[in-house]
Amino acid sequence: MIGILVHGDNHFIVRGPPPDDATALALVRSWSLIQIGAEPPPDLHRWRISTSEFRENLEWAVVVPCTGERNPAVTQLLNELSARGVVINNVSIALF
Repeated sequence: MIGILVHGDNHFIVRGPPPDDATALALVRSWSLIQIGAEPPPDLHRWRISTSEFRENLEWAVVVPCTGERNPAVTQLLNELSARGVVINNVSIALF
């Protein structure tokens, strides 16, 4: 499965199943800090960032709240996904 994980003005195109709230928070924490050569925790191995996908193939979306502004292009993509019937999961707990 392919989806989008959004956090403020940052977003990740992700291969893997839709994460639950706790996993979405853990993924954002893990991927928001560049750690060259670092391995993700074993419980996050089911997900990986994808660098080349077609927007038509996105099957899920998860939004982690943040105080930063959301990128207008990501907002447009989320609106397109919603119009296609893709459920947008809004995580109920803020990361920072």
